[in-house]
Amino acid sequence: MPKTDAARPSPEQFLNLIRRQERGRLKVYLGSNAGVGKTYSMLREGQRLKKQGVDVAIGIVETHGRAETAEQLGDLEVIPPRQIEYRGVTLKEMDLDAILSRRPTICLVDELAHTNAPGSRHPKRHQDVEDLLRAGIHVITTVNVQHLESLYDNVERITGMKVKERLPDSVIGEADQIVNVDLSVEDLLERMKAGKVYPPERAERAMENFFTPANLTRLREITLTEVAHLIDRRGRRAEADRGPSSAAERVMVGLSSRSPNAPALLRKAARLADRLNSPWYAVYIQTPAEDLTKTDAATHRILTKNLELAHQLGGIPMTFKGGDVPSTILAFAREYDIRVVVMGKSHQPWRRRLFGGSILERLIRDSSGLDVLIVDV
Repeated sequence: MPKTDAARPSPEQFLNLIRRQERGRLKVYLGSNAGVGKTYSMLREGQRLKKQGVDVAIGIVETHGRAETAEQLGDLEVIPPRQIEYRGVTLKEMDLDAILSRRPTICLVDELAHTNAPGSRHPKRHQDVEDLLRAGIHVITTVNVQHLESLYDNVERITGMKVKERLPDSVIGEADQIVNVDLSVEDLLERMKAGKVYPPERAERAMENFFTPANLTRLREITLTEVAHLIDRRGRRAEADRGPSSAAERVMVGLSSRSPNAPALLRKAARLADRLNSPWYAVYIQTPAEDLTKTDAATHRILTKNLELAHQLGGIPMTFKGGDVPSTILAFAREYDIRVVVMGKSHQPWRRRLFGGSILERLIRDSSGLDVLIVDV
């Protein structure tokens, strides 16, 4: 008996399979912190592959003066980096064109979240890696968990540090293999004290600030949780390729041009949608008072930046016009079959909430058939 249309894999699923066969494969060594051994492990694998006759070359590697890591370079071919002059300083960046010309079977690329020097083809190294993958070159790379965009707020809250080098979660989510390079907190601190991670004076400062036992323990827990989730996500993606998509409820997050904590709200929505295996929308509700002709340039830049962040996090940024925020959110939810609405906690004065109710109160009151998730950001 022939399959029904509902059970038959879609043309898009077949196309995804073809594209993944044409692309290079991505393997990520993921760690909780600097010094756990990600680069060391990547180079060790490169050496093993070379001994098996595989064409391996190093696109870029950072040993940071660590003798144990430098020893693993051995006789691996290093494609010379580009020299870029910037503000009187010579910077070394991965030479994307040279790698594409050389076309090794496997390219080793350290520090995936790195920001390229001005004048490079792409702003970020992960975009260079995307070009290599599209060209059919397999890539083995390294990254620390705190560089994932959606974890930015959690990491800042835990460590007190603002992580500047960040990359979209989707980059890691698309990896074909993820290896957790784990090291106990005690062993990492011993390596720090022995000068195997940073020079002694820098190691001492690091252990007083970022590399505290509490920070390292929490980051290690986050890494273990994230790796488990990423592996599960890859399994769900493979299952979706084999059959009809079983995506759960669609998620939306509502934004205004004055949302004070929009980036944090977007990151939470992205992580929720990812856990639900659902598509999600970042919807700017544009009221007549927020018409582009009535908003200043600074506000418009902030709004544009927030919508760009939503795209980086894997969401679908959209603008939806309406005269009233709650009713416009509900109209969007009905039109796009949304089941979960994520909103930031209201900080309106109690007098405004008393007369007519806040946006959240009105939304909850009228949201029959919707789950409204209120997050504190």
